[in-house]
Amino acid sequence: MVGLPARGKSYLSNKLQRYLLWLEYQVKVFNVGQYRRQIYRKMAEESGHKADQSSNFFDTKNAEASKAREAMASECLEDLIRWLKAGGNVGIHDATNSTRKRRKALADRIKREPGLKLLFIESLCTDPAVIAANIAVKVASGDPDYDGQPPEQAERDFRERIKHYEESYEPFDPELDKDQTWCQMVNVGKQVTVNRIDGYLQSRIAFYLMNLHLTPRSIYFTRHGESQYNVEGKIGGDAPLSAQGEKYMEALPELIKQKLGDTPLTVWTSTLRRTIQTASLLPYEKLTWKSLDELDAGVCDGMTYEEIAEYYPEDYNARDDDKFNYRYRGGESYRDVVIRLEPVILELERQENILVVCHQAVLRCLYAYFHNLSQEELPYIKIPLHTVIKLTPKAYGCDEERFTLPIEAVDTTRYAD
Repeated sequence: MVGLPARGKSYLSNKLQRYLLWLEYQVKVFNVGQYRRQIYRKMAEESGHKADQSSNFFDTKNAEASKAREAMASECLEDLIRWLKAGGNVGIHDATNSTRKRRKALADRIKREPGLKLLFIESLCTDPAVIAANIAVKVASGDPDYDGQPPEQAERDFRERIKHYEESYEPFDPELDKDQTWCQMVNVGKQVTVNRIDGYLQSRIAFYLMNLHLTPRSIYFTRHGESQYNVEGKIGGDAPLSAQGEKYMEALPELIKQKLGDTPLTVWTSTLRRTIQTASLLPYEKLTWKSLDELDAGVCDGMTYEEIAEYYPEDYNARDDDKFNYRYRGGESYRDVVIRLEPVILELERQENILVVCHQAVLRCLYAYFHNLSQEELPYIKIPLHTVIKLTPKAYGCDEERFTLPIEAVDTTRYAD
């Protein structure tokens, strides 16, 4: 990462880590600030004196501190390299890396390691409102650097730290840095410049970054209303709503209106009629996605779990043993669904307020992405019928609210025997 403090580098690092983990890469963020705090905490414990980590520590004229910061950044980089050589796929060096000299040293070190590629990602922010908001989050989030300090004092010191970095900051330049591989983001998504992107993974990362933005928004998830197949205990199919499901269809518009007011909204559904029917009374623009269709149950489509246990006992047990990877005969696994949902994820990152009306397995995958949940957790996420889940992306995750309408529905969650 490259950029001044309060420019969203850690935000981007965490977003990128979450995306690549969801796509099953081994990813780890190495934050230089955490290294600095850990080292100085240990020194304080040994000496009994707390080291100065105020803005003075970041003054470019403070030779001793500058040397210490370089050493910490290098130690962090060496740990990253060791982790990659031990089997990791993507290591993210979360630091300012704000001068050409520092970036050259970093690039020269990576060149000495066969098989490693380097991509610089710069977060360049020129919007004073965004910078002020980032500073406020930094100060209010309980940052260890300002533990016990009044907010006003912490903000003053942090702004002084930024000024010190600004004195030597050298953003990427198309001419001066034409030989390096980099992606420069201006105001997180307003403008993106890429240079010498090399290979599939770097292209994938750059495309993901192009879809990000900081506009405040919420994403709403809901399953379709209860269907006839839900009542009968069958999986898959294209059944219509049950009587209870129709009640949910009728009540959903009022709930959404209460939560959004006049805020613009787009509704996404799958191509299956139970989702289209559920969304039919919502007075918003609607888009239909084939990618949002329910997990394909193959030869088990239209069967109950009891019938699957009777006719396909080996498959029934195999799915319980590894629910994420098990693929129905002629159908899909959760892993397959994750892969086909990547375009949906990219579009969700690009859009503002969206209501997604689809299915249990699909919503489990989307929910796991936004909450950074593991493959082991994903197939067991509780997504009940007749409930709207509101996710509001924040700097380091998502706030969540759930709204359940008082309309009875069957519980379709199946627990392993």
